[in-house]
Amino acid sequence: VQFVESGGGLVQVGGSLRLSCTASGYSFPNIGTAWFRQAPGKERELIATINWSGDTTNYADSVKGRFTISRDNVEKILSLQMTNLKPEDTATYYCAAFYTQDYIPGGGVLAWGQGAQVTVSS
Repeated sequence: VQFVESGGGLVQVGGSLRLSCTASGYSFPNIGTAWFRQAPGKERELIATINWSGDTTNYADSVKGRFTISRDNVEKILSLQMTNLKPEDTATYYCAAFYTQDYIPGGGVLAWGQGAQVTVSS
């Protein structure tokens, strides 16, 4: 599977943005996916996961209640809707696919998107 990311940009505090990843390859409907982010000088952080069917999602405490991960297995699109954005959300955001149908800690990442910059200004 390969991803092409879109979305991102500059937004004011409290604003919203939507990130999308369009997948190619036959395996997307059968594998778990996620969004990570990496702020300057910090490690890459897992912020949201969604299983292969879309009926199980999990979020990091830092984004819970503000971000929503979703997927369309027909169109092969993974999305991240971000609301009530804060300056600490400024980072490069990456979509990712796992080797398994559900996220398994330590299971490794099959593919990454190219990254999308999100900047939240105060």
